[in-house]
Amino acid sequence: MHTRAASWLRHRLGRAVVLSYALALILPAPGLWLRRPRPLPLPPTHLTLHTAPLLLSLVLFSAGLQVPVRALGALLRRPKALLAGLVLHLAIPLAVVPFVAFLLRRTPDTDGGSGLLTAMILVVAMPVAAGATVWTDQGEGDQPTMVGLVLASTLLSPLTTPVLLATLSPLLSGGYAHTLAATGRLAQGGFALTAVVLPCAAGLLGALVLPARWLGRLVTTVTPSAMAGSLVLTYVNASGALGSVLTRPRPLLFAAALAVAALVCLLSFILGRVAAHLLRLEAATASSLTLACGMNNSSASAVLITASLPDKPHLLLPVLAYGLLQKTAANRIVTRLRPAPTAAGP
Repeated sequence: MHTRAASWLRHRLGRAVVLSYALALILPAPGLWLRRPRPLPLPPTHLTLHTAPLLLSLVLFSAGLQVPVRALGALLRRPKALLAGLVLHLAIPLAVVPFVAFLLRRTPDTDGGSGLLTAMILVVAMPVAAGATVWTDQGEGDQPTMVGLVLASTLLSPLTTPVLLATLSPLLSGGYAHTLAATGRLAQGGFALTAVVLPCAAGLLGALVLPARWLGRLVTTVTPSAMAGSLVLTYVNASGALGSVLTRPRPLLFAAALAVAALVCLLSFILGRVAAHLLRLEAATASSLTLACGMNNSSASAVLITASLPDKPHLLLPVLAYGLLQKTAANRIVTRLRPAPTAAGP
């Protein structure tokens, strides 16, 4: 039953995400309520429930649980694509963000688009999205390479995320540099570890040590819950950004957020595709590397913005736009780069 539910939802995930965005636009109140921290009545402790990080942890735990651990051995023996992907994961933000900052300084915005740029930095500094494995599977890509890139970028994120934020913060003005520095301290101080690394590592440990029968039962239970949690998380994040659109429309901000997100997304995928071509990777591996370069964990960046910048919900607009655009681009990439079918023998 759980397997059928997961399969049913997976094949309708794109439409479900769009529905989550629409629901956040029309009925944001429940999402705004879920965004607020809730103290738990568990004396003598003073615990607080944060819905968004909890849902993100569930999604990443499920991703770690489904890792084909034994398939990673072959990847470690041929690590070219994995190493290239990790280098590009750090290099592409350092190339794309300064170029976008240069373009934004030519706009009439008083702070040179620093708000939009802050949001994009927080997106590209995140690890490779776990959802990239789903697109890799649909495009018949190199799944071990993609899984390795998701895991490696996630486990390294407590180091790489603060470094990228600190390196790119001088591009900002109007107080946003200090804002990004504070966000970097939060990421370094525990967010990346507790909300990203530990859940993924816990799932990976379960995949390693649990007997096959127990693991299968756990996967069939957790996977549908994680997919549903991902949709709720999308709704919660979108409510913070879109909740004020109807009451206080800002069409110029919306258009600028969409344009900046589209430019960063397009450049990231293009650079990944060019790198795959220069490395002369086979079609399946090239597809996985290209996806990894353009698909960042936008949910994690949205949760980080919510946790560290609750007074700036407008920064979620380009993050949400990027989340939608990267899925659209991924669909086109897996279609174009899908390996050609092997001709049948006589």
